[in-house]
Amino acid sequence: MLRLAGFQRRHGPGARSGGVRALSYRVVVFDCDGTLVDSAALILAAMERAFVAARREPPPETLVRNIVGLTLVNAMAVLVPDAEVEEHLHLAEHYKTAFATLRAEGHHDEALFPGIGELLDDLDEAGRLLAIATGKSRRGLEHLVEKHGWGGRFVSLQTSDVHPSKPHPAMLLQAISDAGGRPEEAVMIGDTSYDIAMAKAAAAAAIGVSWGHHAPILLRDAGADAVVDDVAELRALLLP
Repeated sequence: MLRLAGFQRRHGPGARSGGVRALSYRVVVFDCDGTLVDSAALILAAMERAFVAARREPPPETLVRNIVGLTLVNAMAVLVPDAEVEEHLHLAEHYKTAFATLRAEGHHDEALFPGIGELLDDLDEAGRLLAIATGKSRRGLEHLVEKHGWGGRFVSLQTSDVHPSKPHPAMLLQAISDAGGRPEEAVMIGDTSYDIAMAKAAAAAAIGVSWGHHAPILLRDAGADAVVDDVAELRALLLP
C-alpha cells in the first residue's frame, strides 16, 4: 500500500504546491543494496564470516540489516561499540574478504528486484537522469554495473570510497551535480533511514521502499515523502 506524506501532482519540473514538493523529478537517484538489488543473503553471510574470522560472536540479522547503508567502518562501530577503531578496521577488512569470496563462489545471485530493470528502462526513455548513491565500494558497484548491463545507464555513480558515510549528503549532492541538476529537481530512492536522512540533508525529495532492510516506520520517521511497497507504486510516483 502506498503511503504518501504530502506528495501532490506537479505543475512543472521541481514545482511545489502549498509548499509540498511535486511528484515528477528530472534527477532520480537510487540506493543500490536493498533498493535495486537483492543482496541481503550475501551481506548477511559475509558479515557472519567476518565476525567468525575475528573470533567474535556474529551479530543477529536484525542488527546487520539496521546498519546496511553505512560505510563499513561506521557499520562495525555500531555493531561492536565497545571495540577500538583498530578492531573496526580489521572487521571491515574481514568483511570485504568474505564478501568477495562468497561472490566468487557464486552462492548468492544479487538479482534485481522484480520490475526494477523495466522501471530503469522506462525512466531512461522518459528522459530522467539516473544516478546511484550507495554505501558500497566502487569495486562492488562496478561489478553490479557489469553484471546487470548498466554501462551508460547512470550519469553518476557515487560510492563510499570517496564520500562520508550516509546520512551525510555529500554523495547525493555530487550525484545531482553530475546530472546538472539542483536538489529541488531531484528525488532519492532508498530502503534505509540513512537514505531518507541523506535526502533531507541535501534538500531533495525522498521515497522509501519497503522491500529492503529498514521497516516502513523507520523510513517515515526519517522524513520520507512517500513509502512504497512495490515497483508498480514507485513507477506511479516517478512517471505520473
